Amino acid sequence: MKRFVRTFLTCALITPSAAPASAQELRDVFRRVRDAVVVVYTSERAVERNSPGRFVSVEGIGSGVLIGDDQVLTAAHVVQTADEVVVELVTGERIGARVLASEPTSDVALLELERRPTRVVAARLGNSDSVAVGDRVFVVGAPLGVTHTLTVGYVSARRRPDRTLGGMVQAEFLQTDAAINKGNSGGPMFNMAGEVVAIVSFIVSRSGGSEGLGFAVTSNVARELLIEQRSMWSGLEGVVLTGALAQIFNIPPPEIGLLVQRVARGSPADRLGIRAGSVHATIADEELLLGGDIVLSFQGVRLEGAESFAQFRELGAQLKRGEMIRVTVLRGGRTMELTAPVEP
Repeated sequence: MKRFVRTFLTCALITPSAAPASAQELRDVFRRVRDAVVVVYTSERAVERNSPGRFVSVEGIGSGVLIGDDQVLTAAHVVQTADEVVVELVTGERIGARVLASEPTSDVALLELERRPTRVVAARLGNSDSVAVGDRVFVVGAPLGVTHTLTVGYVSARRRPDRTLGGMVQAEFLQTDAAINKGNSGGPMFNMAGEVVAIVSFIVSRSGGSEGLGFAVTSNVARELLIEQRSMWSGLEGVVLTGALAQIFNIPPPEIGLLVQRVARGSPADRLGIRAGSVHATIADEELLLGGDIVLSFQGVRLEGAESFAQFRELGAQLKRGEMIRVTVLRGGRTMELTAPVEP
């Protein structure tokens, strides 16, 4: 009996050993990278649904990741039309930021902080081409405002550029079953080496919450569009009008147009004098803001299809300080050209 007791006690002491290697590894990697993850707070104007022409201030929240001393990667839809952006670090330190570059068609944006944080822990951008279906990944962000939350999953699929996924024709996505909710947008997806391999973009959900269908823009797309080429930030959000919608809005054929929905205060679009929508309406089952300008061309290049946005990005990247931005819009049935100099 004594022998049995001694054997049992020995087993009891050995059994609650360290966590499995995979759990231990995840814990250690998370501790290494969590300080690079930030919360992105925004403020922008929105039209009251039952009060046409009346604007109110709306607060938003997303996530992001430090990739340098003063630069943060996030999702374009989080900051594209924001009047004000503030970044909060894991220490609680809050720093104002401006949008340095943005590519709405791929849903990635680059922020520049107004000053260097007191303590900088930058994450490393990985090579998303090396990621394979079945690889374990984790997401860190602020789902529903709960900051620095970790969720774990696997890469479920790799989605090449496809217009059916949110209309973002330039984007390449990693699909994941890691839980993603509102507030995760713009946050980093890490591989098990602690490298950022994607930026969270959107979910497909019937309930509005996580259902295991999350999509994140690959790090290589973000690197190419925001760092290597540097996309221009317009501060404008719009809806492409084609076919029957183009006819409804009397856009001269064969052109299509970009119906302006929102414009960020102080942005290039705002300096050009581009007008945002001011009245809510539902047309062809689509929720729209009416009353804004319809963009027809940029720097003399007409909007003719999804590929035009790539041309616009290239033209915008070539503009230098002091050069004139030229945009042709349809306003009140009249075509007019708006101009403004490029500012730093």
